[in-house]
Amino acid sequence: MTSPSPSGATARSPRLAEFALALGGFGIGTSEFVIMGLMPRVAADLQVATADVGYAISSYALGVVVGAPLIAALAARVPRRLLLILLMLVFAVGNIASALATAFWPFVGLRFLAGLPHGAYFGVAALVAAAAVPIDQRARAIARVMLGLTGAIVVGAPLATWAGQWLGWPSAFIGVGGIALTTALLIRLWVPSQPRDAQASPRRELGALVKRQVLVTLGIASIGFGGMFAVFSYVVPTLASQAGMRESVGPWALAIFGIGGILGNLVGARLADRHLMKAIPRILVWCLLVQGGFYFAANHLVTGLLFVGLVGTSMALGPALQTRLMDVAGDAQTMAASMNHAAFNCANALGAWLAAVTIKAGAVWSASGLVGAGLAAGGLGVFLAGQYLERRRPARPLAS
Repeated sequence: MTSPSPSGATARSPRLAEFALALGGFGIGTSEFVIMGLMPRVAADLQVATADVGYAISSYALGVVVGAPLIAALAARVPRRLLLILLMLVFAVGNIASALATAFWPFVGLRFLAGLPHGAYFGVAALVAAAAVPIDQRARAIARVMLGLTGAIVVGAPLATWAGQWLGWPSAFIGVGGIALTTALLIRLWVPSQPRDAQASPRRELGALVKRQVLVTLGIASIGFGGMFAVFSYVVPTLASQAGMRESVGPWALAIFGIGGILGNLVGARLADRHLMKAIPRILVWCLLVQGGFYFAANHLVTGLLFVGLVGTSMALGPALQTRLMDVAGDAQTMAASMNHAAFNCANALGAWLAAVTIKAGAVWSASGLVGAGLAAGGLGVFLAGQYLERRRPARPLAS
């Protein structure tokens, strides 16, 4: 494992640089999560069933899965600040074009385009943040960047949902496009330029994808994080159907989830900095319990909203897995960091799809919680299998 170290120029104002990076995460999070609160509006306008809007959620997530390794490999030698700016510009185009869609399947395709920059942006932003702090504070530095994402769930997605309800759902995506353009400008002004890595190459970055420890960590994220998305993707129609929640309460449900996400993000980062390999399985067990509990809690509005917040704390898994990938990726840091978010969005696609299949098969909406518990258990199984393989055939010393 190599210790992160700053490279290139130092930011004149680190707080402003961090804010610029987090603002990009805020825009990405708003784009990714606002559709959960606008599902009935999108479905009515584009003339499809509400559950079918889950395909647009999965399409965005698959864009992340495709974009992360592709961009990390092809842009291996691009200076990080320039790469972040370009990613925000593509993200802006994808969202503004989504707002202009007049039919469902073109909308689904444009959500795929909007998802392409997601993983690479967060991966590069995490590397920039982690390089600026001591090695035992990396998870907390990553968590501060991720506060833009979790803050989007508390503020961005609810505000965009309200705007979508009053002005039409396209206004939400136009607003996100504006945030992305502003982020590109602020990164240019506030994030210091860094020299490109002359030794970087697509081949070196792709080498991360054949490392067993990297693949195990990505497997944990792809499956174990899916439970959170299985619940959250359908939280508004679930509480509306089973707990009688009014449409006007929907943005509050998203905000409660986001508050849980912020708490989980910060607590999970601290646990990861203390003892990484104990934090990961403990967080997965917690995810299993709270997601399974949502199945029973969703019939009453108060308990349903409480468990929405508890499911949000599943975000604790993010900083831990991002830090683990930095430990095991070797020289392919950009690929590994980007693939972490690709794995999270693979989990998004998997969770949303499995929940949709379950609901369409005749199960109650809250059965998404049982799907979530099963996926969290699957992630825990991947972790335990990885530890078993490590004891049998250690690849290299593990980070604690």
